[in-house]
Amino acid sequence: MSSPSFPTDSSTPPSPSSLVESPPDSFSPSISPSSSPTTPVPSTPSNPPTTSPPSPVVDSPTNTPTSPVSPSSTPPNSSNPPRPSGLRVGFYQGLCPTPNVDVEATITTKVQQLFSKDATLLPALLRMQFHDCFVHGCDASILLDGPSSEKTAGPNLSVRGYEFIDTLKSVAEEECPDVVSCADIIAIATKELIKLGGGPGYSLQTGRKDGLVSTQDVKLPSPFATVTESILAFGEKNFNPEEMLLLIAGGHTIGKSHCSFFQDRLYEGTSQFDPNMDSNLREQLSGTCPQGTNSDNFTFLDQNPLSSSKFDNSFLDQLLNGRGILPIDQALSRDSQTSSFVLQYAQNPALFNAKFASVMIKLQALDVLLGDQGQIRKVCSKVN
Repeated sequence: MSSPSFPTDSSTPPSPSSLVESPPDSFSPSISPSSSPTTPVPSTPSNPPTTSPPSPVVDSPTNTPTSPVSPSSTPPNSSNPPRPSGLRVGFYQGLCPTPNVDVEATITTKVQQLFSKDATLLPALLRMQFHDCFVHGCDASILLDGPSSEKTAGPNLSVRGYEFIDTLKSVAEEECPDVVSCADIIAIATKELIKLGGGPGYSLQTGRKDGLVSTQDVKLPSPFATVTESILAFGEKNFNPEEMLLLIAGGHTIGKSHCSFFQDRLYEGTSQFDPNMDSNLREQLSGTCPQGTNSDNFTFLDQNPLSSSKFDNSFLDQLLNGRGILPIDQALSRDSQTSSFVLQYAQNPALFNAKFASVMIKLQALDVLLGDQGQIRKVCSKVN
C-alpha cells in the first residue's frame, strides 16, 4: 500500500491510500479544479539544483519573516532583465516590470492574511509540498488538472489548498506578470506557514520552474511500513534516517488520522495490536474507534491537547510515552535506527527547529526544474 507520511486535509474520510488530516475546527470543502482537464505535454527530465542548498538561517517563530537578500543581477530599471539560472535567495529581485517591487514579500503578506482566517492551511500546504516534491520533484505538477494527473491518484484525493495557491498566483501575476512560478509559490507559502504555525523561519531559495507533466504514478511512503521500509523509501530521494525522522515529525506534529489507520493497534487478535501503547490512550481511542466498526472518527497525531494544532516537537515526546497513533510513528521511537533521534529532538526543541529548517530546504530543492527547463505557468492548473 502506498500512502503519504504528511498530513491530509479533507472534509470527507480518506481511503487507506491517503494518510492524516488537518485539525477539525476548520475543514475546507473538496475543491473542484478551476479549469477543464489538460493533457500533459512531455518535458525535459528534471535535474537537481546545480548548487547544494545553503545552511538555513533560522529565525525565532515570533520574528518578522526573513527578508530576501538581493542578488547581483541586472539593474531593476532594465526593461527586460535576464532571468538568472539556478536556485538563489531573492531570485525575483529586479525581474518585475515595476522597479523595486518585492513580489516574494507581497506573496508572503497574502499568506499571512489568509492564515489568520484559516490556520489549517499549514497542514494542507505541508502535505501538498511533500506530495509534489516526492513525485518527480518540486515542479508544481500536483496542481495540474487532467483525467490522469497526480491530483487523481489515491494518495492525493484529499489534498487541499489549490484555491489558496490560485489566490497567491493571482496576487503575483497582478504585480509581476509571467515571472513567478507556481512551484515557487508553493515553496514560499509553505515556508511562511511553518513560521506562522509556531515553527522555524529560514531563508528560502527560489527560481524553480513549473513542470509540464503530471501522471498518476504516485509512489509515497506508507503509514503501515516498517522503519526499514520507510528508510529505503526516503533513501531513494536521498534522505537519510535522521532527515526522514525530521520530515515525518514535522508533518505529523499538527495532523490527525482517521480510525482506519490505527484501529488495529487497539485490539488483541489484530495484525497490528500494540500491547505497549499507553493504557489511558488505548481506552480513549477504543471509544473513538469501537472494535468491529468502520468508524470515520479521527484523533490528533500529537496527543498533547495544548500542542496538537501547533508546530513544535511535542509529537516526539508523545512517542516516547507510548502515545503514538500511526504504526510508523510509534515504531520510530522503538527502532534502533531512529530511536536516538526521537529522544534527541524531543529533548531539544531549538535543535529540532534548526534541523527541520535544514531538511525543508533540502526537500524544497528536490529534483527542481531550472533555467530553460519547464515553464512559468500563467495558470497553475494547466500548462501554457
